[in-house]
Amino acid sequence: MKSMNIERIETFFVPPRWLFVRVETQGGAVGWGEASLEGHAEAVDGVFEALRDRFLGQDARRIEDIWQVAYRGGFYRGGPVLMSALSGLDQALWDIKGRMLGVPVWELLGGQVRERVQAYAWIGGDRPDQVAEAAQQRRLQGFRAVKMNATAELGWLDSPSALDGVLERVSAAQQEGLDVALDFHGRIHRPMARQLLRRLEALRLLFIEEPLLCEHPEALLGLAGHGGTPIALGERLYSRWDFKGFLASGTVDIIQPDLSHAGGISEGRRIAAMAEAYDVAVAPHCPLGPLALAACLQLAGCTPNVVLQEVSLGIHYNETHDLLTFVKNPEVLTPLGGQLQIPTGPGLGIEIDEAAVREVHRDRHRWRNPVWRTPDGSLAEW
Repeated sequence: MKSMNIERIETFFVPPRWLFVRVETQGGAVGWGEASLEGHAEAVDGVFEALRDRFLGQDARRIEDIWQVAYRGGFYRGGPVLMSALSGLDQALWDIKGRMLGVPVWELLGGQVRERVQAYAWIGGDRPDQVAEAAQQRRLQGFRAVKMNATAELGWLDSPSALDGVLERVSAAQQEGLDVALDFHGRIHRPMARQLLRRLEALRLLFIEEPLLCEHPEALLGLAGHGGTPIALGERLYSRWDFKGFLASGTVDIIQPDLSHAGGISEGRRIAAMAEAYDVAVAPHCPLGPLALAACLQLAGCTPNVVLQEVSLGIHYNETHDLLTFVKNPEVLTPLGGQLQIPTGPGLGIEIDEAAVREVHRDRHRWRNPVWRTPDGSLAEW
């Protein structure tokens, strides 16, 4: 057998805002992953210097041991930067193992529990606007569910009238026959969140996302008892230990681990299993690139409590390059009738256009999210 020891770990800055990871063994096996951390690609890229020192020459098949060493072996652990780097490495190692054995990753994680998963798409942009037309377009594309930002920037305590447009936008999308999820994006502080939740209760939303930042667990717990709309959160939680308190307290109905931030496929599977023990659903966060989505679909293929999958096709961030730009078999990630098929090809199931990735990497992107301010000049959450 050809050597499976890791010979090369490469990273690529891929527009609009992604960081791809390529791992190659001494025997020539190649796997891809995605370590995207929006706005902080340079920081994540720096972590790979330490990961190369740790893992060049190590057996690529020892995924769990590599994960444990990467997480626990450096003394400092967790957080978005370190975990995003580990996520990309973990995905690439699973891609290698699946390709080596000729099976999709879900086959290695217990086998298939579903053939497809419902997808939802974005409408409205950062400052939500013109959602009726966008909702109609998504319906014509076959989607049955959409998500939009609730508001633009808000003050800590803003005028109640600032919330009026939220209800109008939700109603406009629902009139197209779509289920609507509303992303508060952590932009709304507690005094306004209570008002908005009360007004939204009658609209029968699919879920509300990040009604407050996860750094306020006690306030989130209070909101959880405020109404009947399911609460989703988790894109800014990075390990099973970060999720543990929210699951145990009953704060959350749907968790949204991002497999490019929360430890990859390995940790995503463990987080989902924890959630299943609390009767909590999983809807992986994924406004990112094709490798991140392919990893999510591997999780969906073998995980019973995955219920929805976010897809970034046509999302407002993808101004120069879209989800399928760097994929040679785009049909694998193309929604059909509002659903994504579980990939059946080996590894992650997609083929990356390596030449195109190497070409765009020559002009590295420097994506940054905007900085917003309220009328008094103070910082507003983005």
